[in-house]
Amino acid sequence: MVPFIALIGGFVALRLLGLAGVDMLDGWQPALRGALALMFVVTGVPHFLPSWRRDFVAMIPAAFPRPALLVTITGVLELAGAAGLLLPPLAPYAAIGLALLMIAMFPANVSAARRGLTLAGKPVTPLPVRTALQVLFVAAAIAAAA
Repeated sequence: MVPFIALIGGFVALRLLGLAGVDMLDGWQPALRGALALMFVVTGVPHFLPSWRRDFVAMIPAAFPRPALLVTITGVLELAGAAGLLLPPLAPYAAIGLALLMIAMFPANVSAARRGLTLAGKPVTPLPVRTALQVLFVAAAIAAAA
């Protein structure tokens, strides 16, 4: 739920800043891009924190080789995508790349939910809720790319 809170809370805060006169945030799309960047920093950094990293590695389905490397790659891509969202010429490409990344990572979320895994000692989000969130996150990234 933390990524959802980062996305919604970030969007509201940034949109309010835009309405208060911060020109670069004056519009729903810049606020959405900033909120997505916040969300991906929140989700990307834990890929490199030892306790979270172990849990992320455990989430990778057995069919995928080198799960630790995949966790590193996805963490780097999330952080690079977050940075790209903040650079207007790159933002549409970063947003589409992040939408594709979320789709590619979804099997790990399904696997984790089905196996009853934990993240940082807490149960992963149940699959129906996670699926709805994933649809929202992908839709937000696509909207940020438009």
